[in-house]
Amino acid sequence: MKVLSVSALLLICFFHICTVLSGQDIVRMKRVTGSIAFDGIPSEPAWDSAELFPLTMHRPDFGSDPSENSEVRIGYDDESLWVGARLYMKDPSKILEITRKRDDPPFGYDAFGIILDTFKDNENALAFFTAPTGLRTDFAISNDAVMNGMEQMDIILNFSWNTFWDVKTTRDDKGWSVEMKIPFSSLKFKPEGDMATMGLIVVRNISATVETDTWPAIKPDNGYLSTFKPSLSGTIGIEGAKPERPVYISPYLLGGFSREFSLNGNHSDWEGKEKPEYTVGLDVKYNINSNLTLDLTANTDFAQVEADALQVNMTRYSLFFPEKRRFFQERTSLFDFALGGATDNLFYSRTIGIADGEPVRILGGGRLTGRLGKTDVGILNMQTGQADSVSGQNFGVIRLRKQVINQNSFVGGIFTSRIGLDGYRNFAWGADGIFRLFGEDYVNLKWAQSWDSETGNKLNSMKPAFFLFDWVRRSEKGFAYKLNYSYSGEKFHPASGFVMCGNISGFNGKLLYGWIPEGNTNLFSYNISLNAEQYMRLDDGKLESARMFPGIEFITKSGYFLNLSALLQKEGVREAFNLADSIAIKPREYDFGSLQLIFASPRTNKLSLVELMTGGRFYDGKSIGANSTVTYTASSLFNLTVSYIFNAVRFPGRTINNSLDIHTFNLTALLMFSTKLTASLLTQYSSTEKDLITNFRVRYNPREGNDFYLVYNDYRPVNDRNSIPEAPKYFNKTVMIKYVYTFVL
Repeated sequence: MKVLSVSALLLICFFHICTVLSGQDIVRMKRVTGSIAFDGIPSEPAWDSAELFPLTMHRPDFGSDPSENSEVRIGYDDESLWVGARLYMKDPSKILEITRKRDDPPFGYDAFGIILDTFKDNENALAFFTAPTGLRTDFAISNDAVMNGMEQMDIILNFSWNTFWDVKTTRDDKGWSVEMKIPFSSLKFKPEGDMATMGLIVVRNISATVETDTWPAIKPDNGYLSTFKPSLSGTIGIEGAKPERPVYISPYLLGGFSREFSLNGNHSDWEGKEKPEYTVGLDVKYNINSNLTLDLTANTDFAQVEADALQVNMTRYSLFFPEKRRFFQERTSLFDFALGGATDNLFYSRTIGIADGEPVRILGGGRLTGRLGKTDVGILNMQTGQADSVSGQNFGVIRLRKQVINQNSFVGGIFTSRIGLDGYRNFAWGADGIFRLFGEDYVNLKWAQSWDSETGNKLNSMKPAFFLFDWVRRSEKGFAYKLNYSYSGEKFHPASGFVMCGNISGFNGKLLYGWIPEGNTNLFSYNISLNAEQYMRLDDGKLESARMFPGIEFITKSGYFLNLSALLQKEGVREAFNLADSIAIKPREYDFGSLQLIFASPRTNKLSLVELMTGGRFYDGKSIGANSTVTYTASSLFNLTVSYIFNAVRFPGRTINNSLDIHTFNLTALLMFSTKLTASLLTQYSSTEKDLITNFRVRYNPREGNDFYLVYNDYRPVNDRNSIPEAPKYFNKTVMIKYVYTFVL
């Protein structure tokens, strides 16, 4: 009996200790008591009741005391989360102010922000950052900030996402200060009972010491984006958060004028056409509850969206352009169903409202995003109008995703549809799962299939199917690896997605060993790696592509980056393709190799440089290339970026059409009168097209939801005076004015 009593007592003590320990993992947020004068100075007594978050140095020397003091307090009231920070500097003259632009990435200058994993799913998060200039940068993080190639940066960190929040900053002789007000209605979350549990990361960048400080302490083992990983966040609990459910109604007015030249029916002359444009449209956002949002749109227009960067295609595959249109940014990561490559996806929103690079009118649509129980839900439906030879089409997506086994593992499913008024139909569906096995080891499984009315796929066949197995260790310190097998059937064609290359199966893998040295050293990290891949075509069993590229990489504590790699490559070209109008790559198997160097200097310099140089064999010839980007940061009022890309290709074995020189020029000028008024100029030229493209945009944003845009686009030929028929001075000129006003009900 005594033994049972002792056992019961020990059992009670054990559960009590477990409860205490688990409670210690959650920081229970405190309500602010009293009023806050939202002026950028967190000095009111109300801030004393907010929770204090001490920072730890993340880099350059992890675990050290920060070089500068920071007082960060976070609290809440009935409507909003409040963030106040006093960011001290021993020498305030060293505070670097280089930008006032809305949504400028928080890299390379003094910045402060928080990252909120609102559903505590350890994969997705929302980030809110500012700088001493008072800029607002908000973005959505997906896939736990893990990239598969640099092409995914715009996907993993989605800076096109915006929501309703506000920030104010001030400077004095002790440093700078921040006050943020983030309404709960702008944060989707799922309370359990009366408690909302979220992940939190606090980040401060100090440019003078190239330093990043965080709460909680985050090791740099996962590389440069470690501080953006939701899985490394601390946990906070907000009791009794009951956000309002406002309705945001955003009508817009658009007016403008364009003049366009096109060849007549027999191509004997150019004909000009003037087109006045005036239209209205409407967006509605309704927070059904704290974790479910409905977005509706009618006569959607994206005239104000930033122009795509000009790309030169030196491959036989399609180019990928990131999504920039705001309507498609809400919980965009929820609709993600990546197919293994850096860009391939079962759903690619740019298939909606864009055909052959030209905009197609979106008549309207809706999107429902959020969480039902423990399941993430995304539903989207859009209807486009008819444009030239493209019929009106309806696009639909349903995506479900649920956490299982542990906090880093998920299973899900997706269904997409594309239905044309001309009778065309395409459907795709899939199931996926990502499972954290142990430590940083993850297994990713995907299966998908498509059906197309033009090919009449058989559902019991592997030809319209896709399969992927991926095992990866997500670390950049010590030994890391990746093993991937994928199968993409001959008739796998998700018409609402993006597949760079189908009809293949094969392996790709990576071995890496990285070092993050401690103590008195100039190096922040360095690693050696070996990447390899081989893909075979399914229908004829022959080689599509095989590559092997060993490399070495260095990052210094002052922010310099250097990567050296070699590329050994085999390409099985099945159909001839052109590098330019006169340079063709003929069908056969090619074996060649090249060297690559990438160098980048820190943005903290007045002049910063990113340089990519390549040289070696190229199919049956040889090539050298350089991609140089120089940024001049005059001040927080003016930035200038100039990019020049040069590729020289020579084919000594050919008697005609044996050389090609490609020049691409890009100039971006940004004038920032304030955080609310900016003007940008983008000028692009490519020698392959011999066209000059200019985009000038003025944006006035007095508050979130209220925007005035003035947009001028100019598209004209260069050095084409001798063409027959003679080309016009310009192909297109457009002037547009757009005004959006948001009513909150």
